Amino acid sequence: MNRAARLLRGLVAGTGALALATVTGIGMTGVSSAEDTAVETGPRQDDFLSAFAYSQQHPNAVPAGSNDFSCEPGDEHPDPVVLVHGTFENRYDNWAELSPELAERGYCVFSLNYGGGANSAIKGTGEITRSARELSGFVDRVLAATGAEEVDIVGHSQGGMMPRYYIENLGGASEVDSLVGLVPSNHGTTLYGLDQLAGFLPEGQPPCASCTQQLAGSDFITELNSDGETVPGVDYTNIATRYDEVVTPYTSAFLEEGPNVTNLTLQDFCAIDLTEHIGISYNGTAQQLVFNALDPADAQRPGC
Repeated sequence: MNRAARLLRGLVAGTGALALATVTGIGMTGVSSAEDTAVETGPRQDDFLSAFAYSQQHPNAVPAGSNDFSCEPGDEHPDPVVLVHGTFENRYDNWAELSPELAERGYCVFSLNYGGGANSAIKGTGEITRSARELSGFVDRVLAATGAEEVDIVGHSQGGMMPRYYIENLGGASEVDSLVGLVPSNHGTTLYGLDQLAGFLPEGQPPCASCTQQLAGSDFITELNSDGETVPGVDYTNIATRYDEVVTPYTSAFLEEGPNVTNLTLQDFCAIDLTEHIGISYNGTAQQLVFNALDPADAQRPGC
């Protein structure tokens, strides 16, 4: 796959939705609440493209293993896991494999849609602080239903960064035990210079408010990181890939080193792994790193 094809593929799920909309003519829908009225459970998928195709016909689908609000966390996994999708994605196409994997391991798993039209599969494009409030309300619902004191959050791309706003500004510090980010846009992205195109739009404005907010040097990213990048009491794990074509440079995913921060690169565990931004939530090595972060007492070194 050449660089242009990789870039276009990554834009479907990453922080470059603005450029993709320009190239393909795909319009952005208005922002609505995180929860949709028509809900169905979709089948397990083993790759993003299959899940993406399914979600186009079933935009409100829930990934298998997710959103059983009668689930009671056990002693082994007392924290429910909340899955947070990335920009231009949705809860189903992002988590159609990892959600059932976590459920099979005994976790109570929950996933939300945020920042997009109720009947559109294209989500995560709304203004980030508003999306963080949607996440906050969803976590409150999960805690009330399960009786748990805290949740663990696993997020992809914007979904690994946006919860930091919730933790730092909306009371999430007392409700989140750990945040695991798969290629999170913690320091924004240069997106191979495509930020110059987005620079013609006022920050936080349509067609994709979260896209311009995630550009390196944006007011949002600057403010998010200005007063420390972490809070005490929350464990942060960031998983990056050297072949990330959306969050660039790939080290933008990492947070400042500290006792509660673990920064990991996929290729340090599997040197021949060519996984890029879009495929990482379906990558076995990355999934094992997620399992290790959620349950460090039972951590296993991932293979290729």
